[in-house]
Amino acid sequence: MSKINPEIDFEKFSIKKLETMHKAGLEVVECHRVLAKTRDNIVKELLPKEKTFYQYDHCPPGDIFDYESHCQYYYHAHREGEHGHFHIFMRQKGMPGDCRPAKQSKPDYIKKADEKVCHLVAISMDNIGIPTRLFTTNRWVTAESWYSAKNVLAMVERFEIGHAKPSWVVNRWVTAMLILFHPQIELILEQRDVAVAKWKKQHPGEDVFEDRNFMLPSLIKISVDDQNQALWEELEKRNSKPAKKASGDPVQSLQSL
Repeated sequence: MSKINPEIDFEKFSIKKLETMHKAGLEVVECHRVLAKTRDNIVKELLPKEKTFYQYDHCPPGDIFDYESHCQYYYHAHREGEHGHFHIFMRQKGMPGDCRPAKQSKPDYIKKADEKVCHLVAISMDNIGIPTRLFTTNRWVTAESWYSAKNVLAMVERFEIGHAKPSWVVNRWVTAMLILFHPQIELILEQRDVAVAKWKKQHPGEDVFEDRNFMLPSLIKISVDDQNQALWEELEKRNSKPAKKASGDPVQSLQSL
């Protein structure tokens, strides 16, 4: 059982799924390790080297986009209690064929979009580049088309950034994070839909997706160490202990951003 997320039931997952998450955990820790050797970290890899980093600026400018998978992400900062966060997306051409947008209003940002885009999840980062939370956003926050939790989770399972720019390490890390924390992402997507349904019931006739006071429908604290330990223990309990255990993040080598 996870100490940080006791609501996550690892027993419901197959050995194959647990092993896939464990492998992703090894990848996440390895990405932290290789960056820490030069006193770098995940966030520092994307911050501008020669100029000031301003709130709301996308890092890198123009975002990271994979033309094969149609996956996308960027990093920016504007919230208290964190250094910043990653916003992670999938565009229409990468979505499973049976994914359809939910019934919703169509503001200009949807009407003018070249193709539909779905925000999958966001990852909060602390001042030494370690992930601390996952959260979802309301539609207006990221100018997306709204999809049900079931459809978004199907997209999460397809997410991959498979090229090397601007940072091979960060691209691998973001991809692995969505695998490692699949259970938490599934949970907060379901909570997101419940929160939206509750808002609609309390505000009949109003547009939930455009309410500027309704920004973050759901969030959850996370720990890479805790997740890896919980996966190890569950696999060990099933007599399927992996050959390698994911060690802790090398935070002692990381510098504050």
